[in-house]
Amino acid sequence: MSNLYERIIKKEAKIGVIGLGYVGLPIALAFAKKVSVVGFDINEARVQLMQNGKDPSDELEASDFKNSDITFTANLEDLKQVEFFIVAVPTPIDDHNKPDLRPLIGSSTTVGRSLSKGNYVVYESTVYPGCTEEDCIPILEEQSGLKYIQDFKVGYSPERINPGDKEHTITKILKVVSGCDDESLDIISKVYEIIVEPGVHKASSIKVAEAAKIIENTQRDVNIALINELSIIFNRLGINTYEVLEAAGTKWNFLKFFPGLVGGHCIGVDPYYLTYKAEELGYHARIINSGRYVNDSMGYYVAKQTVKKILAQGKNVAGAKVLVMGATFKENVSDIRNSKVSDVVKELRSFMVDVEITDPYADSDELKEEYGFGLSEITPNTYDAIIVAVNHDKYVSMHEIDFRNLFNDEKGILVDIKGIYRNNKFNLNYWSL
Repeated sequence: MSNLYERIIKKEAKIGVIGLGYVGLPIALAFAKKVSVVGFDINEARVQLMQNGKDPSDELEASDFKNSDITFTANLEDLKQVEFFIVAVPTPIDDHNKPDLRPLIGSSTTVGRSLSKGNYVVYESTVYPGCTEEDCIPILEEQSGLKYIQDFKVGYSPERINPGDKEHTITKILKVVSGCDDESLDIISKVYEIIVEPGVHKASSIKVAEAAKIIENTQRDVNIALINELSIIFNRLGINTYEVLEAAGTKWNFLKFFPGLVGGHCIGVDPYYLTYKAEELGYHARIINSGRYVNDSMGYYVAKQTVKKILAQGKNVAGAKVLVMGATFKENVSDIRNSKVSDVVKELRSFMVDVEITDPYADSDELKEEYGFGLSEITPNTYDAIIVAVNHDKYVSMHEIDFRNLFNDEKGILVDIKGIYRNNKFNLNYWSL
């Protein structure tokens, strides 16, 4: 066994985490409880917050920063002391649903310039199979002047961070790891075992590990798409999807997926990385692309159904007031990345509906910059329809009287995307997926 692992344990060698967002910061702090860490991010404002014990993503508490051997920095020079690099930058898609590798290429350039002989680089960002070896490693070689495998080693260990989940944290989830050879697989495994309590699964190659990550989310996406399509069919049949799922779920091997808006930085993005690579190889992925089409259209579907419900009450759609409750991509988090609530808002506004948005977690300025709308104060006795788009705890506890106080008359419509209130027997004009 190389002595790098031993030196990391003894704090003679440092681990560097590149990218301190939802994925990178928890990893950096988990390692910093055991070994010496350099946490690097290009955003100086974010770095300053972390230096003061504040998570810019509001996922971690101030106590999580205590007793941590970590240097937060935006200074490239500080990476010169790192010998084991972990890259945890975002891998988004562009406006045409194609992989946007700019953050990954930028971070590979940064790491390459700091790379020395004997160093290790492990990528955690979700990519298509082959990306690490075909796109990242050549940049590391070019920037460092070193030879892959001969001078430095590379591995891939996909992140499994779930924003808002306090149970399945980095230290509690089995970690898939891979390396470019047997020695690197051994070292990378042992390094992650410093913090990961359940241990690691050693994938046979970097490509296998990349593929394993991307199908985790693709599988969920396709299954949710099936349920979303069923909800459209059941709506035409006049039956509630959630009641159908409850009945079908009594069979022991029925898979319990639910309809809804599929956004966020994983499920709504990762399948496009796989279909992109498939197209490059001359294969058009039919099922995956169909699932993506269904899920990407659900925001527009919800908006159109809301418009129909308003019309059915004998009201004019143009100028009707609709309150959308929830703007983040999932419950009880501040993360607005790829939130499909924006599709609901966009479609409603195309019908000249007056839309207001509220959310206890989202940042109004961030929403305005990303989607062109900010948050509003809720006004009583105002709305023709209310769309509860995200099941934040604050919304789950609402009662019939809470909604009645917000509607402008007895014809107010409650649209419950997540089926939160389906068992509450509200005496309201109620509709859910």
